[in-house]
Amino acid sequence: MSSVSISTNKLCIGYGEAVIQRDLTFSLHKGEMVCMLGANGCGKSTLLRTLAGLQPALSGEYTRSDAKHIALVLTERLSMENTTVHDVVAMGRYPYTSFLGGLSTEDEAIIAQALTQVGFADTKVGETMFNAHSDGEKQRILIAKAIAQQTPIILLDEPTAHLDLPHRILILRLLRRLAHEQGKTVLISTHELDLALALSDRILLMTPQKGILLDTAANLKKTDAFTSAFGMDIFHPLA
Repeated sequence: MSSVSISTNKLCIGYGEAVIQRDLTFSLHKGEMVCMLGANGCGKSTLLRTLAGLQPALSGEYTRSDAKHIALVLTERLSMENTTVHDVVAMGRYPYTSFLGGLSTEDEAIIAQALTQVGFADTKVGETMFNAHSDGEKQRILIAKAIAQQTPIILLDEPTAHLDLPHRILILRLLRRLAHEQGKTVLISTHELDLALALSDRILLMTPQKGILLDTAANLKKTDAFTSAFGMDIFHPLA
C-alpha cells in the first residue's frame, strides 16, 4: 500500500486569471508533519485552500488518498454568537453522529480529550462561550475541533499565529505526535521558522523563483534555498 496521502502534478494555483504558483509537483506521506514556509503572498494559504477543495486549481491536478476525510484550520477570525466551546469542538464529530446528530459517550470523550490536548486543563471550559475567549484561545479551540474530527489528513494555516511561545510549542509537538503515532499527514503553513526547522519532518519551502522545494531542513540549509525564498540571509540577519 502506498504511503503517499497527497500528491500534485504540475498544479497551478491562484484566483481567476491571477496565477500565484505554477507547475507544483510534490508528494506528502502518511506519518509525517510538513511545515510550509515562504514569504507573504507566495501562495501558502492558496495552496492549502486548493488542496482542501475550497477553491479550484487553475490547471494541473492533485489527489488525496482519502478525499472525503480531511480537517482544515484557517486563519480567519471567527465569531460564533451563543455557541459554547463544547459545541464548536463537537462540530468535528458531526460526520460520525447519527441521523439526528446525537453525540455518543465516545464522542464526548473524544471532545474532552481534544480540548485537553490543546492545553485546556479546566474541564469546565467546554461550558464557556466561544466568543468570550481570546484570539489565541479560539485558535486552540479550532485546532481541538480538527483533532476531534479524527481525519487522516490535517491542513493548518498558521495555527500558532495568535499563541504565546509555550502554546506554540505545545501545539506543534501535538501535531507531530499525531502524525508519528497515528499515521496522519499534517501540513502546516507557518512563519515559525525556528520551530518548523526543529520539529518538522520535512520543509515545504515556497519560493517566488523556483516554486516549491520539499526536503529536510538540514538539506535545505546546505543550499541557498532559504535566501531565495525570503530574499535575504535569514540565518545571519546582522550580516
